[in-house]
Order: sequence, then structure tokens, then C-alpha cells
Amino acid sequence: MNADDHLRCSRRRGLQALGALVLGAGAGSVQAAGKLPLSTSLKDELARALKARQPLVVMVSLHRCPWCDEVRNNYLAPMRAQEGLHVVQVDMLSPAGTRTLQGEPITHNSLVSGWDVKIAPTVLFLAPAARKWPSAWWAARPTSTPPTWTTG
Repeated sequence: MNADDHLRCSRRRGLQALGALVLGAGAGSVQAAGKLPLSTSLKDELARALKARQPLVVMVSLHRCPWCDEVRNNYLAPMRAQEGLHVVQVDMLSPAGTRTLQGEPITHNSLVSGWDVKIAPTVLFLAPAARKWPSAWWAARPTSTPPTWTTG
């Protein structure tokens, strides 16, 4: 399998996960497989995901948010446990530290503010530039405009 095939497969998995989240497919049918790790370094976490030829899935969440629990426990945690999905959590209001994609220290709440994320849960897929994907992932540059997706 070549690099393009791996990216298509990763993109397909990501879109399937997103579709399941949006449509609620299988809701309640999968039990929690564990907690999601909090991000400590997006740069390192993305590097590990890319080494496995996967995107890094980042869930922006809030403590005691029932919708966040639904996404975490019924979709992302089981996919992490069963399929090896590379996923981390960023808490919208937490002063816990992490590192940006550039390796700079930052708190979770400052990172979320920089991304201009206002709703939890928000699920982000971080990946390298690839054919049919944006030329650079907008979350890597919080001040930029979200990308226009191409099809076909």
C-alpha cells in the first residue's frame, strides 16, 4: 500500500467516525473502552500519529459535558482501544499545560481560545498536507481561515 492509499484509508476512517458522531449510528451499542489521554504535546502526538500513517484526532471537551461524554465514551475511546486511533483530549477551561504544533508551551484553555473553538465537543482531525486535503491544516495556524475542501 502506498502513501496515497494510507492517507485515503485514514481519511475514510476519520469520515466514518465523524459520520457516526453526526448521525448517532450505534449510539449506546458500544460501551466505554477507557478514558482519552489529555494532550501534553500536540507536536509529539501528531508525530506519533503520522508515523502510524493516521491523522491525530483532537477532541475539545468540557468537564461534566454530557455530549462530550457521549462522543468520548461511545465513539473515540472504543476506536482508540479497538483500532488504535490516535486521539487526545483538550479541555476548554483547563489551565493544564500542553505544547502547540510548533512545540511552544501553552495551556489547554489558551490553545482552544486561539483556535476560536466555542462549542464542546469539537472534534478536529490534524494531518499533513495531502492531495484533496487542505494545503495546511487551519488549526495549526489559529488566525487563519478554515480551509475549503475539494471533492472529486
